Formats: sequence, structure tokens, C-alpha cells
Amino acid sequence: MGLARLAALHGVATVHSPSPGVTVPVPDETVVAVLAALGVDASTEEAVLSALTRAESEAESRLLPPTVVVWTTPAAPVTPVTAAGSGGSEDPGDRSAPAAAGLPPALPQALADLPPGTVLRVETEQGDTIDWPSLDAPPADSPAPAPGAASERPPPGPESRSWPDLPLGVHRLAAVAADGRTAGAVLVVAPREVPQPPSRTHGFLVQLYSLLSARSWGMGDLGDLAELATWSGRELGAGFVQINPLHAAVPGDPTDPSPYRPSSRRFPDPVHLRVEAVPEYAYVTGLGTARLDGLLEQAAALRAGVLDKGALIDRDAVWDLKRQALGIVREVPLGPGRRAAYNHFLAEQGQALEDHATWCALAEVHGSEWHGWPPGLRDPRSAETSRARHELLDRVDFHCWLAWLTDEQLAAAGRAARDAGMAVGIVHDLAVGVHPGGADAWAQREAFAEGMSVGAPPDAFNAHGQDWGLPPWRPDVLAASGYAPYRGLLRGLLTHAGALRIDHVMGLFRLWWVPAGAEPTRGTYVRYDAEAMLAVLVLEAHRAGAVVIGEDLGTVEPGVREVLHRRGVLGTSVLWFERDWEGTGRPLAPESWREDCVATATTHDLPSTAARLTGEHVELRHRLGLLGRPLEQEQHEESAEVADWLGTLTRLGLLPPDGGDEEEQIRAVYRFLLRTPARIVGVWLPDAVGDRRPQNLPGTWDQYPNWRLPVADPAGRPMTLEELAASPRLHDLMGVLRPPVGT
Repeated sequence: MGLARLAALHGVATVHSPSPGVTVPVPDETVVAVLAALGVDASTEEAVLSALTRAESEAESRLLPPTVVVWTTPAAPVTPVTAAGSGGSEDPGDRSAPAAAGLPPALPQALADLPPGTVLRVETEQGDTIDWPSLDAPPADSPAPAPGAASERPPPGPESRSWPDLPLGVHRLAAVAADGRTAGAVLVVAPREVPQPPSRTHGFLVQLYSLLSARSWGMGDLGDLAELATWSGRELGAGFVQINPLHAAVPGDPTDPSPYRPSSRRFPDPVHLRVEAVPEYAYVTGLGTARLDGLLEQAAALRAGVLDKGALIDRDAVWDLKRQALGIVREVPLGPGRRAAYNHFLAEQGQALEDHATWCALAEVHGSEWHGWPPGLRDPRSAETSRARHELLDRVDFHCWLAWLTDEQLAAAGRAARDAGMAVGIVHDLAVGVHPGGADAWAQREAFAEGMSVGAPPDAFNAHGQDWGLPPWRPDVLAASGYAPYRGLLRGLLTHAGALRIDHVMGLFRLWWVPAGAEPTRGTYVRYDAEAMLAVLVLEAHRAGAVVIGEDLGTVEPGVREVLHRRGVLGTSVLWFERDWEGTGRPLAPESWREDCVATATTHDLPSTAARLTGEHVELRHRLGLLGRPLEQEQHEESAEVADWLGTLTRLGLLPPDGGDEEEQIRAVYRFLLRTPARIVGVWLPDAVGDRRPQNLPGTWDQYPNWRLPVADPAGRPMTLEELAASPRLHDLMGVLRPPVGT
């Protein structure tokens, strides 16, 4: 009982429910290990009693929680430029009801619960100081009672007091109680919801590396992204392009190609640079020009190998060529204006960029797994690291320069999308975590739970659970820092984004922690302060004018989607999963879909629509030995599901009675998505040309070329961006989504 109480005080679950009505206990050794990762000793009964006594005493004496959230309404609603431990206040009512500008927010419960006579002071992030009078003081306009007379009015409660004019932001809150106790907390003042799409829109979903043009160096790059946005926005009326995470990868031999296990989520990978678009490229002369010409020839050979000879995308080979080319370009001195812009970028990014670039420089010398570095270098603040940074100063500056160039090209892609009239623009993707040996885990090591990995519990799709190999953030350290790592991450990603997709958005509420060496089935959930995490997200999205999309597929805790809806975070709805699960089990009628979502036919982890309709994905899994049942049984069940959907499309008049051919069926699928009230409809770009191959096949590592396939036609022949733009099949599909001129 003591262990359970101690775990509850630290947000660690001792039971979990894999399905309605089923409760599974968490092993005690798992709870003990997770508490240890949070700095709590529960290894013995005596340790549990001591830690419990201390935790309960601290909870009873604490004036304020680590974070207090105030939800308010900005003076003017913000739209995109192109068109629970926090004790936070909760605005009443549904988010669909418009709130008047300047409406005073409700008093957070954490402040309402403060003892009488408590005085508050706010130090704002803007540098101002705001004092509150005692919480039980009468309002400033209350008439004083006559001497000796009893007041006819009841003592004013906190809800009757006037709020100070609190600016949006992350501030410091100090409290002084009448008995002399003091406390401090982070005060997050956020708008009630994130910006919304200005109108219903559609666009492409694509893995950027898979989108090769006649100019890319063996994989898609930021120049290709700008081209895709410009073409699809102007010619197809697309409102956005959603891409995979562009986070910096951990270098390796070979480098892990997955964009969802990066070295750093804070900084992008320079492998996505279009080298020729760097301004200084045009000023390379002499021997440098000849060297660049030779590298361009090798890049052309890489590109031809993928497009013409069926080679896989090789990001290591691409980066080797780009790294050499960028080294040549760097020899060109920056002009005064460019130098000033670079210096401004360095100052703006500060310590975070210096740490990232230092890790990159050290990794070149000592390898990419920092746990194996000399002991002194494992601490980013040590004297040894400081000396190494000085000795490697040129390499550190090189990696800072790469980050600046990548930031510039990200900005250019965002401008291209806006200039093309896109309602949303580029949708960037935030992975759920980082590699344990990468730059973020090194630079922010105190913020990560040592010996823990993020994963997923067993469910109907995976009886063994999942271990993703990503260290989780410690919720206590995040709160104590005022969510600084999280805020910096969001601000960096949102700088050039029209929208942000958050992978496994349920992680803002809780994550499944798996102790090192344990099976995923023996993990447990650890809670985060969702109120604070959401407030920071809403605040940063508001400042950027960006839409937020949450990937809320799979096991979703009751109430989570409702909270996300209240904050304006769009969900993700995939056609094949949308059924009347609590009733007939049949495909969900289009009008019954939720409005606040991105509606898609598939994702990067699922079969393309052509593969689903033809059953080819079942045969692929059979060839790789991934089926848990006989092939015939899997094929029969899959055929029945497809027939069910095709019958639905026919009954709705979206398919001819004879069922049509494959292209007509795919168009019918997207016509169906248009029948739903979804705010955004996403078209998986490979669907537009009949590509059969999934970009990622969960459950495989070297059995399948995950994250290394170019977009291809039905026969598997890679297609360039130029060929995509000229594809009649693509234009026929997109004609379904783009309304005729004048409508």
C-alpha cells in the first residue's frame, strides 16, 4: 500500500487497463525502478516509508504547485499568417462558443486554495513586475464600512477580485503567506486554443527524402520541398504539404534512416540542404569550382542509381558528398550582411546551438555514442568539454553554420508555400523522442530519465508491447525548469511552420516507461502535467500563428481527445480505422466523422491505398514472415474488409455499380473523405501515382528497406518530382479534391 501511495504522488501508475473492463497490475520491481529514475528510493520498506513521509509532508506544506496555468483570451484572435497537476484555470463551455476579447480568466484552483492573506508577485518574461494584493482583500472599488458598523456584504472570495493585466508568456510567480511561508512557481499565461485553419483545405503528405527531383543529390531536399509547395499550391489548390521530421540524425555506419529516432529534435539535419541554393555557392572559384563539378557528377550518379537502377536512398552517401561540397562553399567569406545575419542567428539560438554543435564536433572525434566518450566529455558543462570545444572551435563553428543554412532554407520553403497561396503551408513533424546516444540526450542529460525507454503496452495490434528505445523526459525536471527544453523545442520547430504535427500526442499526458532490460509488457505509465504541457504548446503555436495536429491513433486514454479538442488541437483520422466499433462494426458514415481532424486514407506506417485495395500488403507481410495467422485466413479477412468499404462507397454513389478499376476506387476513397466534416484532408502522395510500397513496415529492421524508398509508380519505377507534376493519374485524383473554378 505504501509503494502504491508513493507512486501515485509521483505520477507513476501501479495498474493499467489494456482494454475496457480489464485491469493489469504493474510489477513492483517496475514501480521501484521507475521511481528510482525519478530520484526516489523505494528499494526497501524503510526507504518507501521515508520517501512517502517526505513526499506527503512536502505536498501538505507546499503553497504552490510547480506550474500554474492561466487560460485567457488574446485581444485579437490569431489565425495562420496565410489566411493536470498545474492547478490551471479552466475556461467553461465548449471551444466552439466564441469568447469575448479581454474576458477575464477564471482564477486557477491553485491560487483559490491559497490561505487568506497570501500576497502574490509576478515577474514577467518581459521583465516587468506585477503585484497582487492579498487574496482576501476587498476589491479596490469596494466602499469601506462605517466605523463600528458590520458590513452587509459577505467577505469577497478570490473570484470577486480584479485580475491584474497578465501578458501572455511564461513568467515567475512568487507567493508570501501570512504565516511567513514563501513559494515560487512558473506561471504560464496562454490563449484558450491554438490557431485554426482559416478554411477547409487539402494537401499532400510525403516523406521528403522520398521526393527526388532532377536536381536533388540522391534524396529529396529543401529545394524540392519548396518546388512541391509552389507547384501544388498554385496548380492544384493545395493548402499544405506535410512532411516527415527533419530532425538531426545520429551519424552511424550506416546511419539509422528513421526520422523518428533522431539525435536532436531541436535542430534539423543539414543533409536536407540544397547545396546550390547556398548564396556563397555562386562565388566559389578556381580549384574549388573543379572540385564542386566533380562532386556534382557523383551526386548525379547517386540520383541516377535511385531513379534508373533501383538503388535504395543512401543518406550516408548523400551526406558524404554534401559535407565535402559545403566545406568548399564555406571557404567563401560571408559578406557584411550575411555575417550580421549569421551572428544574429548564433545569438538567438544561444547555448542550445552551441551544445548541439559541440556534440557534433565531439562525435566526429569520439564516435556518436556519448556514453562511450572519455568520462569528462560526457558532461556538457565540464572543464574537459570546455577545453575540447575550444580545441575543436572550427568544427563547432562549421556545425553552427550548417544549422544556420538549414534554417534559412526552411524559411525559404515556408515563404514559397505562403507565396503559393497555401492556407496552412508546410506542416512539420515532431517525433516522440530522441536517441539515447544523441545530442539532446547529452546536452540535456539531467532532463532525461536514466535507464528508461518510451514504448507502448500490449494491445490488440501488438500482444508483446513495444519498446521504442527513446529515453523519456523526467516530468519533475521539466516542471522545475519551467519547461525550458520543451519550450525551446517547440519554438524552434514552429519558427518556419504553418502547422506542427505531434507524433503520439498522447505523450503530453502520459508515456509508457520500460526499464532497461525489461520486456515492454513490464512497463508502466508515468504522468506529465498535461495542463502545463498543453499551455506551453498553445502559447508557442499562438505566437507562431501555427495550426497543431495531434497523431492520436492507437490506445487513447478516455478524456484526452476531449481536452485536445478544447484546446483546438486537431486529431488524425485514418479511413480504415473509422468504424462504428461500439455498434455495427461497419464503416463509419462520413457525416459521423469528427470535424476537428486531418482525414487521411493512410500514413507512412500503413499500406498505400493501392496495396490495401489489391491485398498486396498481406502478401508482402507473408513473404517477410510477419503474419501471425495462415495466409489464406489473413487474405480472407482483408478481402472482406475491403469489400465492406467498396460496398459503402458504391451505396454512397462514389463508385459505379461495377466497382470501377483501381484508380476509380482510389478516387472514390478521397471523395469519401471529402464527404466528412474534417477540417483538413490529407492525400498520401504515393497514392496519387499508385505506389504499392509502404515507406515503413513496423516490426521489421533489415528485412525491409524502411525509410529508403523513393515515390514510385504501380510497377515500382521511381518517379521524379517533374514526372509527378506531369502525371495524368495524379491530376485525375487531385481534380476530385479541387473544386471547379467559380464554386
